[in-house]
Amino acid sequence: MSRIEIIMPQMGESIAEGTIVRWHKKPGDTVRKDETILEISTDKVDSEIPSPAAGVLVEIVTPENTTVPVRTVIAYLETDAAAARTAAQAAPGTPAKAAAPAAPTAAKAGPAVSPVTAGPPAPAATAHAAQAPGAEGGRFYSPLVLTIARTEGIPLGDLESVPGTGEGGRLTKKDILAYVAARKSGAAPAPPAQKETVKAAPGPVTLPAADAPALRAKYPAPGHEILQMSNVMQKMAQHMVQSVQTSPHVAAVHEVDMTAVVRHRGAAAAEFEQREGFRLTFTPYIAEAVVAAIKKYPLVNSSVEGDKIIRKNFINLGIAVASESGLIVPVIRGAEEKNFIGLARAVNDLASRTRAKKLTPEDIQGGTFTITNYGVFGTMIGYPIINQPQVAILGTGALKKRPVVIDDAIAIRSMAYLTLSFDHRIIDGALAGMFLEEIVQQLQKSDRTVVH
Repeated sequence: MSRIEIIMPQMGESIAEGTIVRWHKKPGDTVRKDETILEISTDKVDSEIPSPAAGVLVEIVTPENTTVPVRTVIAYLETDAAAARTAAQAAPGTPAKAAAPAAPTAAKAGPAVSPVTAGPPAPAATAHAAQAPGAEGGRFYSPLVLTIARTEGIPLGDLESVPGTGEGGRLTKKDILAYVAARKSGAAPAPPAQKETVKAAPGPVTLPAADAPALRAKYPAPGHEILQMSNVMQKMAQHMVQSVQTSPHVAAVHEVDMTAVVRHRGAAAAEFEQREGFRLTFTPYIAEAVVAAIKKYPLVNSSVEGDKIIRKNFINLGIAVASESGLIVPVIRGAEEKNFIGLARAVNDLASRTRAKKLTPEDIQGGTFTITNYGVFGTMIGYPIINQPQVAILGTGALKKRPVVIDDAIAIRSMAYLTLSFDHRIIDGALAGMFLEEIVQQLQKSDRTVVH
């Protein structure tokens, strides 16, 4: 008989607590090793947590929508099947009282402090397994396999179709390398094209009738409906308020003629998708232009510490992605070292893992400049809030065909607006204008080569 503790994992050095969003299993359910057992949310990232071992879930200590410190025991798993069934039958159907007091759902913004937790620490294997990422559909992939897939630009969705020779059909290093070799030689068929969609972030949920009696007295039904912010909404609200209070925001808007980009993408899209296995979008063009502009005006790639300016000599480019959990900003590290294809692969990889809830805390930390594309929702012009501790953020508006005047003649061109929100403590209107104009010139250049 062996009972294993399932703990709230620490998803990064600065993470002090996590919220249980959903239990995928209930007491008495059989669980396979590495099968997703629950979803958690932190102030950095939402993650699906795999089971550290095969067995039966005998007790849930911490119920859904409860926030607890990291390394708190949240459930127990029994690896002896017979004993587990007996324990599960004896256990009540509802989750037991949390072993540790729940922390407030919305923690105060600021540096996290590692908590002191009661009880013995969970086995090292449990902690490591809890942090190992999986894939959409419940299939588990080791960090090594995911690293190879990211390096080779293989989306998570494509990995689902690759047969595995490991235990339980698991994909091994040998399997992924064989697939990569076949893919490069043309022996592996390209996956079917998938239509690019944007999933709206989940909205707030209606509170149960028994909750918030004071508010219900003030705002009675049926004229009012009281909603509860999701954990992601609360964290985003804190971050946005902090940013506005920290940086004096100023915005500049430039218009860009995207016709050259549209034509280039149209000419290269089919070959690109056949070769790379994913669609060519406009985001890599924007990212490439931003990287070039930052190299020319590096002060935009800075942060502020008191009266000191910390200028970064590397570019970690944040790309805002809409997911079912809300707006997440994963980071392309070392963007200045990547060519167009490298940026396209990185954008696709981060977007796929964001929507599959497979990001790690490292994927969303350390950004030096952010791009947000509200144009995908049809918005023409927006004024985004700076992603602290950065000093600027670029917003891209919807691409629209409009009549414009070129050399005293009217022409139909694919036009868009670019908005730069910047921290006026260190960036003035002149620098912002020159930086934006450099992005415009990079996007409007007509001497683009074929995508390789």
